[in-house]
Amino acid sequence: MRADRKKLEIAMARACMSQSDLAFSAKMPENTVKNVLQGRSVRPATLGRVAKALNVDPAELLNTEAGA
Repeated sequence: MRADRKKLEIAMARACMSQSDLAFSAKMPENTVKNVLQGRSVRPATLGRVAKALNVDPAELLNTEAGA
């Protein structure tokens, strides 16, 4: 499962969070958040924790482009 970088950055901006703020709020290593931001494939639970920290539905962060 891959997050869409632009959607994730918009959600972070709405929440006024930096990458390190998000890592702290999601209770995960900053490198994991970096992987999500870079569009790498992550476990559903990881994307769920990021979405929960940003107070958005995980589906709002998904990359829906073909081949994603």
